[in-house]
Amino acid sequence: MAIGLLIVLVAGWSRADVPATIRPPAVPLVVHDPYFSVWSFADCLAEDWPRHWTGATHALSSAVRIDGQTYRIMGKEPKGPAMRQVGLTVLPTRSIYDFEQSGVHVRLTFTSPLLPHDLDLIGRPVSYLTWQVWSTDGREHEVAVYYDNSAELVVDRAQQAVVWSRLSVPGLTALFVGSHDQPILQKSGDNLRIDWGFLYVAAPEGKDTCAAAGSHNAVRGAFVAEGRLPGKDDTRMPRSANEDWPVLAMAFRLGKVGREPVSRWLMLAYDDLYSIEYLHQRLRPYWRRNSMEAPELLQLAAKQYHQLAERCEEFDRQLMADLTKVGGPGYAFLCALAYRQAIGGHKLAAGPGGQPMLFAKECFSNGCIATVDVIYPASPIFMLFSSDLLKASVTPVLEYAASGRWKFPFAPHDLGTYPKANGQVYGGGERTEENQMPVEESGNLLLVAAAICQLDGNTNYVRRYWPLLERWAAYLKQKGLDPENQLCTDDFAGHLAHNANLSVKAILALAAFARMCEMAGLSSQAAEYRRTAESFAQQWIRLADDGDHFRLAFDRPGTWSQKYNLVWDRLLRLDLFPPEVARREIAFYKTRLNRFGLPLDNRAVYTKTDWQVWTATLAEDRADFDRLMQPVYAFLQHTTPRVPLTDLYMTDTARMRGFQARPVIGGVFIKMLSEPAVWNRWSQQGKKGSQQ
Repeated sequence: MAIGLLIVLVAGWSRADVPATIRPPAVPLVVHDPYFSVWSFADCLAEDWPRHWTGATHALSSAVRIDGQTYRIMGKEPKGPAMRQVGLTVLPTRSIYDFEQSGVHVRLTFTSPLLPHDLDLIGRPVSYLTWQVWSTDGREHEVAVYYDNSAELVVDRAQQAVVWSRLSVPGLTALFVGSHDQPILQKSGDNLRIDWGFLYVAAPEGKDTCAAAGSHNAVRGAFVAEGRLPGKDDTRMPRSANEDWPVLAMAFRLGKVGREPVSRWLMLAYDDLYSIEYLHQRLRPYWRRNSMEAPELLQLAAKQYHQLAERCEEFDRQLMADLTKVGGPGYAFLCALAYRQAIGGHKLAAGPGGQPMLFAKECFSNGCIATVDVIYPASPIFMLFSSDLLKASVTPVLEYAASGRWKFPFAPHDLGTYPKANGQVYGGGERTEENQMPVEESGNLLLVAAAICQLDGNTNYVRRYWPLLERWAAYLKQKGLDPENQLCTDDFAGHLAHNANLSVKAILALAAFARMCEMAGLSSQAAEYRRTAESFAQQWIRLADDGDHFRLAFDRPGTWSQKYNLVWDRLLRLDLFPPEVARREIAFYKTRLNRFGLPLDNRAVYTKTDWQVWTATLAEDRADFDRLMQPVYAFLQHTTPRVPLTDLYMTDTARMRGFQARPVIGGVFIKMLSEPAVWNRWSQQGKKGSQQ
């Protein structure tokens, strides 16, 4: 195995604990939201430019000068030799690269402190890059470290004009760059990058720290030749980001480095000024809700650097330990890789009243914002860590549905196209019922609402939206048992009538509503809906029965599908379906596995990454869970193209069929919810965090 591919889950663990053949399809570097999201698509950090999740180049460069010789460790420039990469560690909040050359070890750590129990950190668009350097040959070495980023990070297309300057922040050396035109929230769509706001690079002031803004060749060339940066900034602006490629650069002279590690760090931050347009009102990023500006943001983030480094290390250690205990080292790696992607597929904004609103983006599926059947599969990561984030994800949808604009008896599908959440655009939009997902979205929101009530121990949050929940429950009571020919979340498979898995969702959603009624003291309504759910569950068993498994659709004998929705019967302790239903399905699934996974159903060989983990979580036996998950780990190793995790791929070839970097990957955390003690411990930490 190539040395650059080694994945170490937690520093200090023996390699026997590690699924050593797993390599990440792409490595998260600086990941905060759908616009501020930078990844490495290569095995080695110096093989290619870092990229936005869409694949567009977002060039970051780093080099280390050792005794007069410069080695590249990130990006394709400066030209010359690359330092030998000897290790890579992917953890929930950090990606750590190790390099060795000429008697020197360099460790470059990317930290996005997305600690889920702290909404201020989830909403703070600041990542840290830390270089640690030490001698490995017993000698002292003269060392300097270089960093730069191109202006590609602030434009949608490299032909757009940019401007840059220095920023005066006490205690920091800081530069910033932004587009010249600043078209705030003017565009919406999928394959787009942000072209408004400003990117900041800042590091602690010091006599051996310098900064420069200028042409890539001039700035990088000066460091390679003399270990320094140009004495003055380039003033030829505005100019396009690809005209002589202006960069913001930092350099650190470390002096003589021996066996004791020497460390330097900087911050990358993005101030988008306004983040989301919600029902035609511009929303500020959550960190700006109390009028904080960029200099204060940088000062606060710098002040908290050491504390956050320790908190992230401890969070990663505890979480990886629990993930491994619950699902094994392969599962732990999958979740570590999914963590920043899941959170970074959302944007946390301050709602019209200052309340947190978390907006998901349908990355590379259709670009919709706040899609309910994205919120639903992503929800396990928030159910595990933070009921506040779970509420924030559904609040924009519930407020929209309660506004009077939504006239249908079922739940909406989306709020628009990212970043404009001005009303549903999918299917018939607000006009007709054509190509809607009525059973799907109504069931999704009822199940998520029930999880919120379970986490909070009360119905306080849902009380405001109770008329909506009643309306959707009534709709499912009428239409949910035997769904008409309609779309479900797996809409790429087309319309399907009598969908057995969709029926399971509706039945469990009715039981979940009964649970909420009971919690709200509505005993007669609770009893009514519970009786309905129990009756529907018994009818479902007869309708879907196909001998050794249950059908894809009630009217299609000889068919099958993953019944991933059934997982909520156990997780929410609804206890509607006999355990034999899940046992029969799991036994059948084991006979249908392909090399890289379990097909979604009998119609095709493609599958969904998230649903496979939900399906595997149905297994009562850990050996069955492992059996169903092993092909998923093989998919991670072999999938192409190299992009942030896809959730739609071919189980025979591991090739991506569509979708990448979507927040639905947060659904892989669902196995953690199957262990009540683990779920309770992490969710309680979230409650403590919300009170601080």
